[in-house]
Amino acid sequence: MSYLVLARKWRPQTFSDLIGQEHVSRTLQNAIDTGRIAHAFLFTGARGVGKTSSARILAKALNCEHGLTTEPCNSCPSCSEITDGNSVDVFEIDGASNTGVDDIRELRDNVKYLPSKSRYKIFIIDEVHMLTNNAFNALLKTLEEPPAHVKFIFATTEPHKLPITILSRCQRFDFKRIPLQKIVDRLRYIVDQEKVSISSDALAIVARKGDGSMRDSLSTLDQVLAFCGENVADDDVASLLGVVDRRLLLEASQAVFSRDNKSVLEIVKQVDSFGYSMRQFCQELIDHFRNLAILRAIDNASDILDLSETECSELKNLAATVATADLQRHLTILLKAENEMAHSNFARLVLEMALLKMAALAPVIPVNEILDRLKALESGTTLPSVASSSPVWEKSQPVAAQQNATTRTPSPPQKIEERQPKREPLEAAAQSAPTADETAAPHVDSTWPGFVTFVKGKKPVLATFLEVGRPITVSGKLVEVGYAEGSFELSKMQDADSMEDLKTLSHAFFGSQPTIRFKSLSGETVGAPPSLQEKKSLEETKRKQQLKEKALAHPAINAALEVFGGQVNEVSELNK
Repeated sequence: MSYLVLARKWRPQTFSDLIGQEHVSRTLQNAIDTGRIAHAFLFTGARGVGKTSSARILAKALNCEHGLTTEPCNSCPSCSEITDGNSVDVFEIDGASNTGVDDIRELRDNVKYLPSKSRYKIFIIDEVHMLTNNAFNALLKTLEEPPAHVKFIFATTEPHKLPITILSRCQRFDFKRIPLQKIVDRLRYIVDQEKVSISSDALAIVARKGDGSMRDSLSTLDQVLAFCGENVADDDVASLLGVVDRRLLLEASQAVFSRDNKSVLEIVKQVDSFGYSMRQFCQELIDHFRNLAILRAIDNASDILDLSETECSELKNLAATVATADLQRHLTILLKAENEMAHSNFARLVLEMALLKMAALAPVIPVNEILDRLKALESGTTLPSVASSSPVWEKSQPVAAQQNATTRTPSPPQKIEERQPKREPLEAAAQSAPTADETAAPHVDSTWPGFVTFVKGKKPVLATFLEVGRPITVSGKLVEVGYAEGSFELSKMQDADSMEDLKTLSHAFFGSQPTIRFKSLSGETVGAPPSLQEKKSLEETKRKQQLKEKALAHPAINAALEVFGGQVNEVSELNK
């Protein structure tokens, strides 16, 4: 007798055999009990989760010779024929092979005839989404009002491809992906019946390879048994299926948490020597750290994670040793590395650098603790102890301190009172900064700024050119202004229109008619007073310098520099 694969040998024959689809089984059984049996059913879901098996079980329950029953007997001729697939009243049609409108017309013509010996004539159409639009249209009327002796059962993995007119005429049942633990329990029952010795960890690997599909899991188990025989070793399963051993993932995470760089690199070397894909291993690591993060965040995560009870317990103990924030940072690094691997020819290097970076991550000090500490330093109270572990990095020295030969050693925070007995807020420091440079331009007459301000109120553009000029002589008799030789401002001021406007404005300001003269200054003329624009620039530079000195002398700033080991690059005055 030819060998029957496990997926067919252990195919569910009753509703109680369906694994992970209890909501479908209960609904169909209640419908049979109450006599509310629809004329058309639509079973949707992923591959290998029990759609076609449920259709056959429903057909047997409806046509069982012992009457309508919630569980077929599987012993009468009708049930046996449906199980063997040779019933004359139950038609299993492959939608992928019978896609044309002619096939549906033949089906429609066959519908009007009574069943040969069963209670119902049942049409099971698998992969119904493969039918053409014309075929669907030919089926619409029959599907909406079929004869009383006809039942339709459709199965598909892609319900979104069905026309809405078909969906509205069917009772829809969505089949779920089967949880990992339920697949493992079912596989354990099957291997015990087959008298095969295999560990629960190996069964978990097989079930995880099935990805929520019982049929795929049984096919994988068939492959394992063909390779290993009746005694299956965990290492053989991992090498045969090409999956990453869970122990490698545990060792990698433990090496990262213990900051063991050597072990991290050894694990990557081991992965490479086994011939595993580096990107696949990175994806497995991402899933592993996701499990750790979820187990760290909530107490009972068995319904969320596809883990066996042993794996869940082991990972929960490991997750308890790491902070949730650190796990999230590790996941961020791994996700970035996985994305880089897709576009890099150095997958091993990317993975090594990612794991080394994860192992070197310093513990995070909460922001609230840092703020509380700074407030305590500013108020002079006792510093609160930081709950988080101290960072492992070295404090960086300020650049200014490195360049200055006379480096000032900062005193400890407890001696801030001695170093700065009188504390002034930053706002007071900004207000105390001078706004004028009294010694910058001793030769400039005090009436020149007032004259330029007066001109700005009348002729703003003209005042802009005056601010660039150097006031050599300013009085009621003579206004002499110097400009750089060949400059645009000099040529503009010597223009007839500018001279005329300036004479009118000077007469209004001085009450007399002074002589207006513009002098060309060559590079050797260094004694001319500075222009208003230069004075403003010098005053602003000096004001910022004094403001920075005030800020650096503030105790809160000194405390922050000592805590973070930083430097002050720029001081900005707050707008009041």
